[in-house]
Amino acid sequence: MQKTEIQLIRNATLKIKYAGKTFLVDPALGAKHSFRSFVEPDKNLNPTVGLPMRVEDAVAGVDAILLTHTHPDHFDAAAAEILDKHLPFYLAPVDAVTVQKAGFQNIEIIEDKRTWESITITRTGGKHGPEEKLEMLGEVAGFVLEAEGYPTVYIIGDCIWDAEIENNLKTINPDIVITNSGGAMFMGQTRILMDEEETIKVAKAVPNATVIAVHMEALDHCKVTRESLKAAAIAAGADVLVPGDGEVVRG
Repeated sequence: MQKTEIQLIRNATLKIKYAGKTFLVDPALGAKHSFRSFVEPDKNLNPTVGLPMRVEDAVAGVDAILLTHTHPDHFDAAAAEILDKHLPFYLAPVDAVTVQKAGFQNIEIIEDKRTWESITITRTGGKHGPEEKLEMLGEVAGFVLEAEGYPTVYIIGDCIWDAEIENNLKTINPDIVITNSGGAMFMGQTRILMDEEETIKVAKAVPNATVIAVHMEALDHCKVTRESLKAAAIAAGADVLVPGDGEVVRG
């Protein structure tokens, strides 16, 4: 099986080299403190850290964009300004108007699945928090990348653990799983993202897969740290890779 290369840029922004193509996932490319706080909305406190590289290097060689949803920590004003407007831009139907208004001209809506070159991109569902908060938080997507001779990659997106995610893992049987594991808190009261415990559930549900946890230490409402997740995974006997900003994982 051919290797794929996954680089964490920052938070949930990833650069994935897969089957001869390079995807930029959830592009948020602004400087430190370039958009609003999720704790103190009248202040610009996010992201809490800068990019680990020049923005030109982050976007170099990108063939397509993949977007799970349009919250500013996944698609920000800087990305809308910087990125090539002619790149194929894969997204869920709910996000098409926002991205079109940002000037992108090659929008590819994924209702269920699309094939691009030799790669099949399948959209998956999930919940960005408990039922009572979903109307405010909006719809999110995950994606599965598949190509002959390459590992199956499941990008879960901004979802909490529930029966849908558990079933997706069983049905997809991925080789690589990417979890957004920052334990984000909505208005300081309700968790809307996987935390240590739920990330460990993912790892134990697919013990033969490589689990890569991201979406940490870049936003002021995310409470899980890399060290807290590593410690919890070791204590639970679970294998979870927790890359730093700019780090590359090959699998």
